[in-house]
Order: sequence, then structure tokens, then C-alpha cells
Amino acid sequence: MAATASAAPAESELDRSGAEDEPRSAEPEEDGGNGQAGPTAAAQQHRLAKLPLSRIKTLMKADPDVSLASQESVFIIAKATELFVEMIAKDALVYAQQGKRKTLQRKDLDNAIEAIDEFAFLEGTLD
Repeated sequence: MAATASAAPAESELDRSGAEDEPRSAEPEEDGGNGQAGPTAAAQQHRLAKLPLSRIKTLMKADPDVSLASQESVFIIAKATELFVEMIAKDALVYAQQGKRKTLQRKDLDNAIEAIDEFAFLEGTLD
């Protein structure tokens, strides 16, 4: 039921493709145009992050040099981590496909780490 309700506004926006002013006026309301930018922005960041932000914040605070961590910094760390994991997984997938496999194995990660200079800092971490 919720899927049909969310699909209906998207279809009506497509029907109004000639009127550019209407979709633009709808955007500030979604971003918290009624004075609630903080909670709405945090909710949007939480939806955009695939990793749990609360866990990342806990890990950040485990460092004695970090006393406070803003929501923005936690979100940026989460996105950077997601992109890093995606990049190393894609590079490791190349080695898995060369071995005619679909499943990543440790040796695929080792090969990606050894072959790509960007991952040089990870050498020896999987031992």
C-alpha cells in the first residue's frame, strides 16, 4: 500500500514535466522548509548511508583523540567506508572472474591489494 502511495506523486511529477517551477518548489519542503532542517537532514543522511551510523560514531569515539563527532562527520566517514569497500570488492571481483568464480575469496582480496598501489597500506593486514 505504501509503495502505491509513493509511486503516485512520482507519476504526477512526470505528467507535469513541462512545468519546471512546481517540482522546484516541492524540494525545500522535503528538505525541512518548516524549520526542522536538523532532524530531517539527519534522517536523509541515515537513509543514504548503508552502514549503521550509530556504530560508526561509537567506533570514532573509541579513538582517544576524538571527543566529539558531528552527524556530518559520521556520515562522511560512513560514505567513505562504503565507497572504499565497494572499490576493493570490485577490484577483487576481477580476480575472482579470472578464476571463473562468482564468489570472492581471500586470495582475490590479496591479489587486489598486491596489484593496486592504492591498497598498499593494506599489505599484510589479512595475515
